Amino acid sequence: QVQLVESGGGLVQAGDSLRLSCAASGRTFSSYGMGWFRQTPGKEREFVAAITRSGGNTYYADFVKGRFTISRDNTKNTVYLQMNSLKPEDTAVYYCASRLGGTYYSRTSYTSWGQGTQVTVSS
Repeated sequence: QVQLVESGGGLVQAGDSLRLSCAASGRTFSSYGMGWFRQTPGKEREFVAAITRSGGNTYYADFVKGRFTISRDNTKNTVYLQMNSLKPEDTAVYYCASRLGGTYYSRTSYTSWGQGTQVTVSS
């Protein structure tokens, strides 16, 4: 298990950019696939993006394709989510999570979660 801490959220205007970071503890970070999810009140947590252990493959939800980029630096035990062209509907709490197996888009595949970071996009 790894412990995850997100940072980088905030209040921005539509069209702005933000970069979220997720720092992981432990020496086995490179063993985990990583993902970003988001959640708004009253809705289920939804998949945003995922990256494989080496960073060689990335996956995105359709609603962020072309705007968000997930990346990782295994030397820093950190995964990032670069969010460009933000829209008000991107407003949510963003969570990073780690998985050893399963499918990249399924919440149940992820075994460790961060506490979340709030992203608010004003129109």
